[in-house]
Amino acid sequence: MKVWITLRTASLALLVSGAFAGCASIGPASLDQTRLQYNEAIKRTTEEQLLLNIVRLRYTDTPSSLAVSSIAAQFERTQSIAVLPFFTAAGGDINRSFTTVLPQAQFQAADRPTFSLTPLDDQEFTRKLFTPLPLDGVIYLAKTTWPISKVFRLYLENLNWIPNAQTASGPTPRQAPPVSDFLRGVAALQAMQDRGAIVFGLAEKEEQVGGALPASSVSAGNLIEASKNGLEYRPDDDGRRWRLFRKTSTPVLRLDPDEINSADVRTFEEVFHLRPGTTELAITQEALTPFRSAFPKGGLSSLDLETRSLLQTLYYVSHGVEVPADHQARGLVTVTRDATGQPFDWHAVMRDLFRVRTIVSSERPGNAHVAVNYRGHWFYVDETDQDTKATFSLLVELSRLELTGKTGPGPQLTLPVGR
Repeated sequence: MKVWITLRTASLALLVSGAFAGCASIGPASLDQTRLQYNEAIKRTTEEQLLLNIVRLRYTDTPSSLAVSSIAAQFERTQSIAVLPFFTAAGGDINRSFTTVLPQAQFQAADRPTFSLTPLDDQEFTRKLFTPLPLDGVIYLAKTTWPISKVFRLYLENLNWIPNAQTASGPTPRQAPPVSDFLRGVAALQAMQDRGAIVFGLAEKEEQVGGALPASSVSAGNLIEASKNGLEYRPDDDGRRWRLFRKTSTPVLRLDPDEINSADVRTFEEVFHLRPGTTELAITQEALTPFRSAFPKGGLSSLDLETRSLLQTLYYVSHGVEVPADHQARGLVTVTRDATGQPFDWHAVMRDLFRVRTIVSSERPGNAHVAVNYRGHWFYVDETDQDTKATFSLLVELSRLELTGKTGPGPQLTLPVGR
């Protein structure tokens, strides 16, 4: 009997030690089990929200967004252990103690996450939504591995006043927008980039600030202060006067001189009214007069860009959303028509850039990369459509850059969820 009690005691000890060992591992184990799940949920819902807003814009509906500003996940586990005496028939003898103990253990676990959702509808959000992408942002994207044709088609309203479907940067137009020349010129530029015939870079130039100054009026302190502000004093050859200069860097597009007579370069020059044979083109933003008659004779030596805001870009790609025929028949969307009065095919504008398919189904499409249900239809990006997936990824990343970093507190919706 003594041996039997010893074994039960040992079993009880193992049970107690195992329970507290489980308690010690709750932190790392909970992180293992939940971190990637939260990450995936945030990624999926962010993509679905963006796609839903793009579909809304195609229907001239108002976009709306909620940002997940914080997640506080609280994990709790409790356990209790008890030992109850269990009497056998022999236990009726008052001279005998109980011979068996009955261990009991109870474990409880709880996950109580708290999500803070911030409506993105304040003044700062609206300002960023309507602010055009800056020139250095476009140049940065063009210098990365993103195809230049994708960047220019998404974020340019026009290039040297050659329009890139400008009327598509808002609610769907009733008349087809001009875009064919722009697409032809950008396709030639992409072919040059694919061959390594173009490079984006910076060109240093300097300009004089103000007039000449007497040498006696320029002190050593003036020289130091000018240097701090990116300026430089220089004496004339006779040393009697000093002049103040400012150095600036201008973005440029450099063309390989060996490619200057290629068909792609000639197409590029023809479409965007460039001076033939120019191998370095300054890049400016809305510095060129919009009137063709004021262009210099012989052609331009610069690329002047007018960029889109994030909202304009989302309106633009919304024309890649396929609208069900019954929705068109019911007048739920604006139907664009060409010069002959026939419905305009937006695939001519969005080809190889962005396409959202639609289907009537009770379940989410199995081949969807991202999908949302809107007005009784599923709208989705096909997981095999690499062009659209790349464009969508770029839109997601840039929308994060453009719309995060709110200044000042905003209203928040905090949702505690427990199980």
